[in-house]
Amino acid sequence: MHTSNITEDQQAEIRSMIEKTVRDFAAKEIKPKISQWDEDQFFPKPIFHQLGELGLMGMLVPEIYGGAGFGYAEYVTAIIELSKVDPSIGLSMAAHNSLCTNHILMFGSEAQKSSYLPKLASGEWLGAWGLTEPNTGSDAGNMQTVAIRKDDGWIINGSKNFITNGKSGDVTVLIARTGEPGDKHGATAFIIEQGTTGFTAGRKENKLGMRASETVELIFQDCFISDEQRIGDVGDGFIQSLKVLDGGRISIAALGVGTALGAYEAALSYSKERKQFGKSISNFQAIAFKLADMYTDIQASSLLTYHAAALKDKGQTVTLPSSVAKYHSSETAVRVANEAVQIFGGYGFTKDYPVEKFYRDSKLCTIGEGTSEIQKVVISKEILKD
Repeated sequence: MHTSNITEDQQAEIRSMIEKTVRDFAAKEIKPKISQWDEDQFFPKPIFHQLGELGLMGMLVPEIYGGAGFGYAEYVTAIIELSKVDPSIGLSMAAHNSLCTNHILMFGSEAQKSSYLPKLASGEWLGAWGLTEPNTGSDAGNMQTVAIRKDDGWIINGSKNFITNGKSGDVTVLIARTGEPGDKHGATAFIIEQGTTGFTAGRKENKLGMRASETVELIFQDCFISDEQRIGDVGDGFIQSLKVLDGGRISIAALGVGTALGAYEAALSYSKERKQFGKSISNFQAIAFKLADMYTDIQASSLLTYHAAALKDKGQTVTLPSSVAKYHSSETAVRVANEAVQIFGGYGFTKDYPVEKFYRDSKLCTIGEGTSEIQKVVISKEILKD
């Protein structure tokens, strides 16, 4: 489906259909299990196979490769609806689509696309993406994971951390250094399948929030891969990654909007039901004004996110709008979740109600795929250009 050739009314109808499909699925398959998954830090991989059957694991992938062929506006809609119920699931779905799958779609060879995209788009395979390292987060240009040419392939040594879907992922797009540290042409991207000799998953992180989304360390010890697994030209890996992250930040913006919406809707409902001094607490100005601020922030974040998505769908450069949307939405998620806990009072501090989880989950939005501080660096550089 090519959404660029349809009217606004048709696009709105498609988004409405996606909303309903995801909402119904989440209510049946995700919502009843949220607390247990969170408590056990259980990663529900079968859920992602089911999301694949709904077309949600290859949303941006053209139909020729087995994908849904949607644009970013539809993709944003799906992430928001998932994240309203469980941000953990929204996060893992976004990492699969925006990072791993999209990297192969944007920069892979025709052979790589034909081999990997159908499996990823169908949900048969789950994807991961490895850029961050223990000592290089925002300073990715100084990564220590190194790939050295040998015969007709590469030997990789090093480690990555904070990798979403890292252990359960069937395929990982890895960015490794192939040149000098700090050189923007000193890194190269590779596709590595699970089970490759010398490639293992290490420690799983014990996290504050997003506990049903798997975050692990990846370890490479004399891991040999064929040169056929290289994505694009040698030295283009970091440049590719920045372009992938431009789109990825739209997905994290959507994650923030969904997280905020989930917390807001829970607080709104509770404020109407909770009685104090003979009336619903929503009738007290202190609570009503909190809800007004929450709603306004979410509306702004949503508009910024869909604006960035629309520009991306038009093929425009989205470095600035995606960073603005990601920064605003992630900070909104934290503020809204905080106020939701406050509206719930003592109950908001217990695991019997949903807002304490939204509160814990929201913080990741301000850290993943570039911290809020890094977004301000990107935004300021863009607006200060000649």
